[in-house]
Amino acid sequence: AAPAGAVAFGVKHTEGVSVDVLLPGRAEPEAAPDAGTRWPLDEGTVLRFSMSRASSEVNDNKVTVSFYADQGKPINQAGVFLTGVGISLDVDADQDGVVERNSPNKASWAWGPEGHGAILLVSCDKEFP
Repeated sequence: AAPAGAVAFGVKHTEGVSVDVLLPGRAEPEAAPDAGTRWPLDEGTVLRFSMSRASSEVNDNKVTVSFYADQGKPINQAGVFLTGVGISLDVDADQDGVVERNSPNKASWAWGPEGHGAILLVSCDKEFP
């Protein structure tokens, strides 16, 4: 997606976004600061961005990538707007027939007739590296 003549890029992002740059040949990603740092535009370089909390509005966060030529001259920019969606598992944790959003038994599980909690099996493995 980089424009012709681009040899480096920089990243800016809003406060609610975390950005990592995964460079070819390096095991650990580099955390992208909000501005100033430039990385070489090499094949295999990956930008990974995430949000740790739900948005207060649609499109309230943004990541902007600036592309630079050989002499450090800016060529172009690309951006993406992000909306963080909060997901909550609401269950009948007391097993009393009522689904409660803030049940104190939601975070634990106990076996037996007076037990509480839900059983949830989640596949968190990486199907594709």
